[in-house]
Amino acid sequence: MQSATTKLRVFSGIQPSGGLHLGNYLGAIRNWVRNQDKYDNIFCIVDLHTITVPQDPAALRENTLDLAAVYLASGIKREQAMFVQSHIPAHAELAWILECFIPMGWLERMTQFKEKSGRERERSSAGLFAYPALMAADILLHDVDEVPVGADQSQHVELARDVAVRFNGRYGPTFVVPKAVNPGFTRRLRELSDPCAKMGKSNGNEAGVLFLLDSAEVARRKVFRAVTDSGREVAYDPVGRPGVANLLEILAGCLDETPTALARSFSSHRQLKEAVADTVIATVRPIQTRYAELRKDDGTVHAILRQGAAQAREQTQQKVREVRARLGLLP
Repeated sequence: MQSATTKLRVFSGIQPSGGLHLGNYLGAIRNWVRNQDKYDNIFCIVDLHTITVPQDPAALRENTLDLAAVYLASGIKREQAMFVQSHIPAHAELAWILECFIPMGWLERMTQFKEKSGRERERSSAGLFAYPALMAADILLHDVDEVPVGADQSQHVELARDVAVRFNGRYGPTFVVPKAVNPGFTRRLRELSDPCAKMGKSNGNEAGVLFLLDSAEVARRKVFRAVTDSGREVAYDPVGRPGVANLLEILAGCLDETPTALARSFSSHRQLKEAVADTVIATVRPIQTRYAELRKDDGTVHAILRQGAAQAREQTQQKVREVRARLGLLP
């Protein structure tokens, strides 16, 4: 139980799989920056999750540094606990312990494995199947109170809750039972070229994704090619007019306004697209400038990640020792 003067501990993580997009920033990173002094934060680059599918080693190293630089360029303070998941061995150790504890049926119900494995289920890695156990370990290892996630990840937080309750009931109070905290409407950002598909870096359609590091020219071109509809007026109707609604949500996310209110400001799709392009470019420009500065000096980024890992290592080792003792493993 948290005391009145104790900050809630929050775990936030993104995979370094390349190409962060505007939805990652509006729905997650920007909120982390705004609330970083309000909470006791864990900002993790979850690289072990990334290798559940094949990765190019050189690209993974670059993507990890890219993500750390974007965190910092967006405003995450260097004194925060920001680290790379694989730099804390306790993550992998607790994940294995939880894999031995979680029933197979719980993992089989996870929708993300079904979606990611598709028709290649038999060829998918065991790591992809056990991914939720590692995510539960990430959360429970740090005695996390809240986990900000979109709807597609809330099922994994529910699994972590179930694991914590079951483990505590069997072995005694060990884990804090976390809860999922969902972001606002910006979690629903859709692809510009297919407003029925969620904007994502792994969808294979870069023309419909606004990446944080897109140049102004590229971002403007993507916005002006965005799918709308045959209607002339601008109205916020996510079901009937998803393309226009998506543009309004992008604009609303950048401006901290509501899509419905913004819709009244435009008389044409072109006028709306001009506003979206200008606003997106203005939103990401300071991040891109700071990012470029940081990537000129990777030594600084490495040092910040080492500092974050050192901050987290003692607490995580203590938690694993507690879990080992509960299970009867020798110290």
